[in-house]
Amino acid sequence: MQNTTLCYIEKDGCYLMLHRVKKEKDINKDKWIGIGGHFEENESPEDCVKRECLEETGLNLLEERYCGLVTFVSNTCEGEYMHLFHAEKFSGELKECEEGLLEWVPIGKLNDLPHWKGDEIFIKLLQSRVPFFSLKLVYKNGNLTQAILNGKPTEIPS
Repeated sequence: MQNTTLCYIEKDGCYLMLHRVKKEKDINKDKWIGIGGHFEENESPEDCVKRECLEETGLNLLEERYCGLVTFVSNTCEGEYMHLFHAEKFSGELKECEEGLLEWVPIGKLNDLPHWKGDEIFIKLLQSRVPFFSLKLVYKNGNLTQAILNGKPTEIPS
């Protein structure tokens, strides 16, 4: 299982989203996701999310909230432990991202964009300021088939 981070940076009722359109071989190709990436040697989740946000956006996180752990299981790729963060305090100026296009998207419009179905579950938890949670998302051929929140099955968005 690989370890990654994902951060939803919030400003004025919008999240900074990355539209993954620049890499051909990308499991997230054409989807809109938060900002993050893979751990490097000896990094903590906080180290990783700060580095990834700076590298991908040019923004320095000044204060981030560690929201939860999302376990991804899939029959088409390696499993993943994604450490999920939310941030409202940052400095710096946006720069061009090598992995896709960055855009501030109104939170209420996120579900109108191409995304992973499980994202709807954890974004709702982020917005509700739910204390630290564990969410397991099981995908089969790209379709969400099971969602388990804090050890109990939870509803899959339609």
